[in-house]
Amino acid sequence: MNNALLNIKTLPQFTEIEVSKIDRTISGIIKENVENLNNYLDSNDQYTWFSLIKELEKMDNSLSRAWSPVSHLNSVMNTDELRIEHDKCVPKLSAFYTDMSQNSKLYKAYNDIRKSKEYGTLDNANQKVIENALLNFKLNGVALSDEKKKQFKKLKTDLSSLKSKFEQNVMDATQAFNIHIEEKSELAGLPDFVIDMAKQAAEEEELKGWLFTLDAPSYIAVMTYSDIRKFREEMYTAFTTRASAKGPNNGKFDNTKIMQEIVGARQELAKILDYKNYSELSIADKMAETTDDVLTFLENLVEKSKPQAIKEFDTLKKYARKECNIISIEAWDVMYVSEKLKQKEYGISQEELKPYFPAPKVISGLFEIVKRLYAIKIKEIKNINIWHKDVKFYQIEDESGNVRGQFYLDLYARSNKRGGAWMDECIRRMVCDEEVQLPVAYLTCNLTAPVGNKPALLNHDEVTTLFHEFGHGLQHMLTKVNPLFVSGINGVEWDAVELPSQFMENWCWQKEGLELITSHIDTGEVLPENLYKKLIKAKNFQSAMQMLRQLEFSIFDFRLHMEFDSEEFISIQSLLDEVRNKVAVIIPPAINQFQHGFSHIFAGGYAAGYYSYKWAEVLSADAFSKFEEKGIFNQETGKEFLECILETGGSERAVDLFIRFRGREPKIDALLSHSGLQ
Repeated sequence: MNNALLNIKTLPQFTEIEVSKIDRTISGIIKENVENLNNYLDSNDQYTWFSLIKELEKMDNSLSRAWSPVSHLNSVMNTDELRIEHDKCVPKLSAFYTDMSQNSKLYKAYNDIRKSKEYGTLDNANQKVIENALLNFKLNGVALSDEKKKQFKKLKTDLSSLKSKFEQNVMDATQAFNIHIEEKSELAGLPDFVIDMAKQAAEEEELKGWLFTLDAPSYIAVMTYSDIRKFREEMYTAFTTRASAKGPNNGKFDNTKIMQEIVGARQELAKILDYKNYSELSIADKMAETTDDVLTFLENLVEKSKPQAIKEFDTLKKYARKECNIISIEAWDVMYVSEKLKQKEYGISQEELKPYFPAPKVISGLFEIVKRLYAIKIKEIKNINIWHKDVKFYQIEDESGNVRGQFYLDLYARSNKRGGAWMDECIRRMVCDEEVQLPVAYLTCNLTAPVGNKPALLNHDEVTTLFHEFGHGLQHMLTKVNPLFVSGINGVEWDAVELPSQFMENWCWQKEGLELITSHIDTGEVLPENLYKKLIKAKNFQSAMQMLRQLEFSIFDFRLHMEFDSEEFISIQSLLDEVRNKVAVIIPPAINQFQHGFSHIFAGGYAAGYYSYKWAEVLSADAFSKFEEKGIFNQETGKEFLECILETGGSERAVDLFIRFRGREPKIDALLSHSGLQ
């Protein structure tokens, strides 16, 4: 029978993937790649950029094209059988890539090209491939002794398995909890759309009444609207103790030991490479030059934000006492009271806005916005093999009708789907058999699903999430860089990778943008002027508190990876408590085990890099300020952003590309202004 994972001439055939063949297929590709690389290196004593990179691109592409749909399905349609096969492959893939980056012969081949006359004839992108590779060799211990290489490889392999287990524990803990309600009185305060969503969830499980889960749309709705304080507390406790020894799961999916092992392994990796700590190792290939630069940047933002945040929280506490009869505000009251206060001060609520944001209108409006900015058009392609009935597939074309990229859009929360929102690479751009292989993206969210036959109604936060992920997707899909290793988001410094995504969020706040993405579900009316004014006035509601929350996460992450094995370090929890005491204005209860579900740093790519969100937000706010000066749909400025940022991938340093677009180095002023903190 044909093996769907080996067919790289078409899009992935998700429904034809035989789970039982996954491990054997991936292992086979790895073995073939190792043999091909060894044969290539043994049969050459002089290397050219073209022959070396083409060989490596072919190998990397064959493996990533097979693994990408497997990894993706494990995140969006998780099953026990798939998970077992996925987890068999993870350490093998880690070992393969570590071996590649420690291969002395391969390192010599790159180094020979770097020293050759040919190097001077290469363009920026091709030179960047060489420079990035040489740095990667260094960061993966190519110069280590054989004994230390073995140690390094084992640590990397262990880490890959630990990270996968961490993420699975979070998913399992999220899926394991729900609250089934049969008495309507317990739904007090919840809007109709939340009640309808919970009723549909119960019906899907063949239950009477209403079912509430820890999936984002359900959890956030309860925390924002429920008048039943005990209900909010129960949901909060379950959510903030996910994958920990506390809470309703009784330690069943506990990540405590896994977190220790993950950070410990990272510190060992750093020490083997003669770095003081993992944070120092982490920034070796980022825009930030020193760990002090990162901490100074974050602490400066804390200093600018905390006085206002204290005032915001004092206002919230006073309102809670006076209007909500909550004498002592607790963590599970904050979202609820904040929504009440926001309605009082600005006369606007997410519930009031939702009818104006039907998902189909938001999507069509998003496509119109990027059409005006970048002269591209997006159309849906039918009859594509997909993994779930809600998934749609689209194609991006330029003004001449040339296809630039394609993407899958999987918008809604459901069972057996990892929480959060993300863009991932399905296929990367490269020249393959003398033809350009077009980039394809996965755009995945966990937004509020449709209820019954009506389209999904999104809140404004969900709309900005969609725009954010689409920004990532544009950088992947609109790249014009052909070398695989610097096309799209590849080779982009991690603390700059959030620039295109945060940049796209700005159009969710602009009147001209909102007119394109709103249409009342019943009347078809665009967002009226009075609601628009209220939305803008409320934009920076509690902005300092929100800023501090992100800074708390960033400082905790960075210090954890700096201090884990120092004499002063006591425990992960004690460090988080210390950071909160210095940074936060809302101190959560002792039961809160947020870190046990902090997938960004323990399972994702943001270890000692969560600060990247704020670092890149400086870039994105400053980049958007040029549109504010020239016009938010100014075609010339859109063309400049397209050519300087989106099309260039990782072919040049991010700071150089930013300066080319903005005409100067980035300034923090626009971020402070946009956040209402000046």
